[in-house]
Amino acid sequence: MRKLTKKSKVIAVAASVALVAVGGGTAYAYWTTTGAGTGTAANSTGGGTVTLHASFAAGLAPGNSVPVTYTADNSTNTGTVVGALTAKVTTSVDTCLPAWFAVSADTSNSPVAANSTGTQVGTGTLEFLNSAANQDACKSAIVTVTVSSV
Repeated sequence: MRKLTKKSKVIAVAASVALVAVGGGTAYAYWTTTGAGTGTAANSTGGGTVTLHASFAAGLAPGNSVPVTYTADNSTNTGTVVGALTAKVTTSVDTCLPAWFAVSADTSNSPVAANSTGTQVGTGTLEFLNSAANQDACKSAIVTVTVSSV
């Protein structure tokens, strides 16, 4: 057998170090397993409350009607749906009878996005009914349509 020279010994040691550094001496260990689990959290208590508005043209006279637009403002962080609308008329003069008016509110489960304003949720008609009684009390009276949703 041949004797290793000093130079050969240095080369052999360097080659061994290089093999270990490259990964020849690296060992990995791990466990394998399976698992399952669940998580729970309570949902929100609801979509919040929207503010409903009714808008229509001024200048209504006996026997005439005007279209009404119903809109909603939603200041919550959750979208919601406005269901059936109901509307009623009040006036600023006691002798201008709400019974002299008819108002409708047509809607179809309108979605209202979170943090939105002026979303149309329905339409209708406001009619000033023609009566045999003197309706002069309604001249310049303020007519208000109050709308709500169920």
